[in-house]
This record gives sequence, structure tokens and C-alpha cells, in this order.
Amino acid sequence: MAKNAEQHGSGERDDHRSGLLRHWRETVDERTGPTQRSLLATWLAFGATFGVTRLITHGIRSGRLPWGNISAGGTHLHHYNLGIATLAGVGLVAVRGDAPLVGHPGVGAAYGAGAALIVDEFALLLDLQDVYWAKQGRISVDVAVGIMSGLGLYLTAVPFWNELTTVTRRHVLERHAG
Repeated sequence: MAKNAEQHGSGERDDHRSGLLRHWRETVDERTGPTQRSLLATWLAFGATFGVTRLITHGIRSGRLPWGNISAGGTHLHHYNLGIATLAGVGLVAVRGDAPLVGHPGVGAAYGAGAALIVDEFALLLDLQDVYWAKQGRISVDVAVGIMSGLGLYLTAVPFWNELTTVTRRHVLERHAG
């Protein structure tokens, strides 16, 4: 009997979560425009890409990952090269002016990811020396980019976050009232 109650309780939680996710999706659709969604995708992709890139580079350096740096003909390829290529692709979309793509959240996400790959190696680009692991070149960049990512995400979507909080509060109150 206890097992049935546990399973039943778990199912109620799953329904509660899916209901909340549905409310969140409705909020996104109703309360944000295409530009806000694209900006939100940009900042989310920037923050996620920056974080994952830091984890991967630390994993490669420590030998904890099964792969190493990317090289072509014995030349180390830095990840800012991938960022530049990504931004070039985004720029091509913008210059060409494909209406369904301009302002699309996918294009915003690609832009954010490409920018993060470049910003992560800012110290290298600034000094034109491979100071990626040097303490003086990394601390200020890590802090600045972390703050920029967090504040950018928040400031880009203030109306969205406020409405999402209202919807969540309303959902919780309805759940406990009924």
C-alpha cells in the first residue's frame, strides 16, 4: 500500500511539474516578443557556452577528458576560431536578411555561443600571447564575463522573469487551494 501511495505521490508531482512547465511555456509565448526571445536565447547560450567551454578546457588541461586540444597540421586551433566562424555565419544571415531567420532565437543562440567562445579567449586576443592559463590574464576575464552573462540574462528578460514569478506564485496558490 505504501508503494502505491509513493507511486501516486510521484505521479502527482510529475503532473504538477508538467502543469508548471506548461504555464511557463504559455508565459513565454504570451509575454515575450520575438526580440525578447532572441535576446534571451543569446544570453542563455552565452552563459552555457562559456561555462561548458571552461569545464572542457580545464578537463583537457588536467587530463581528465579522453581527448585533447584540436590541431590542424600541428597548429593548435583555439576555440575563438570556432566563435569567429559562428559569428561570420550569423553575420551572413543578418546581411542576407532572410526574414524568418533574422531575430530567430536559434540565430540569437548561435550568436551568444560564438561570442562566448571568443570572449573566453579575450586575454589571448588582447595580448596576442597564449596567456590563457596565466593568472593575471584569466581572473579579470572570468569575473567580468560571469557578471556580464548573469546581468545580461536578467536585464534582457526582466518583464519575462517578473511574469514568470507571478505565474509560478499563482500556480502554487491554486495548487494548494484546490
